[in-house]
Amino acid sequence: MSASSTGALPTRRLAHGELELSEFSLGCAQLGNLYREISDEEARETVEAAWRRGVRYYDTAPHYGIGLSERRLGALLATHSRDDYVLSTKVGRLLVPVERVEGIDDGGFAVPATHRRVWDFSRDGIRRSLSESLERLQLDRIDVAYLHDPDDHMAQVFETAYPALEELRGEGVLRAIGAGMNFSAPLAELVRNTDVDLLMLAGRYTLLEQDALDELLPLCVQRGVGIVAAGVFNSGLLARAQVPEGAKYNYEGAPPELIERARAIAAVCERHGTTLPAAAVLFPLGHPTVVSVCVGARSAEQIERNVALYRNALPAELWSELKAEGLLRRDAPTPA
Repeated sequence: MSASSTGALPTRRLAHGELELSEFSLGCAQLGNLYREISDEEARETVEAAWRRGVRYYDTAPHYGIGLSERRLGALLATHSRDDYVLSTKVGRLLVPVERVEGIDDGGFAVPATHRRVWDFSRDGIRRSLSESLERLQLDRIDVAYLHDPDDHMAQVFETAYPALEELRGEGVLRAIGAGMNFSAPLAELVRNTDVDLLMLAGRYTLLEQDALDELLPLCVQRGVGIVAAGVFNSGLLARAQVPEGAKYNYEGAPPELIERARAIAAVCERHGTTLPAAAVLFPLGHPTVVSVCVGARSAEQIERNVALYRNALPAELWSELKAEGLLRRDAPTPA
């Protein structure tokens, strides 16, 4: 797609095939009422703001609000040409109706507990998951399917789940396949032993930590695998210009040493006329295998703020000082 003709943000193409993702993308967990409820109107305003600001890659999952995110996202994107955006969802958890609804979902989403999640990485489970996602989305196709958090199911991934996705890609049902996790080691195993196109790496290649440079990212460069960098704020620790007490890291309270490190990075950012969250959004895009930074939002205001962060032009001296101060790995590629 052409950024100039569609008003889209700049895109990056995967090494294999012709799929292009907008450099900045929208993660849609909040559309599923992550942690707290948002209204249909707030969801609409969020997606409309993202589209207006040029976002053309959207990521969702059945897990997000027991299907609510997919239902909302599909309805909100239905007003746009299907050829003008890229959509990914995830497989590995089936939603099974419960006989009696009791209380609120215990998966972190503020929705009634109408279904339970059942792990299923079988061939039939993968195909059923995609079919049910298409029904919820009310769309004719999904571009990318990720295996969702298969860390504890890697044997099944290699035996049945990955072959099922490879089969669907071969049939032309999917344009790209991969996996999304919070840990880089199992993703590296997947890259070594399969022909995945794309990985979603959450929270493990950020301004705060770059361990993925040791193995995963060099493997991805070697094998032509793209990375979508998610969780770039490390659950909130890098989300504000001034790091507060009680900031979150990995969905829990951040250890004091990480708060101290984040504050040191923030001080360097301030000296160079920018902010910690702006540097956090842009940093991953410096690596040649990163094709998009995926950030969630629950309001139009958050979209406006996050896209503005992405549009920042940061000085090369910022990255140089962070490396000189030992706050960023010296071998980490940085944005031009």
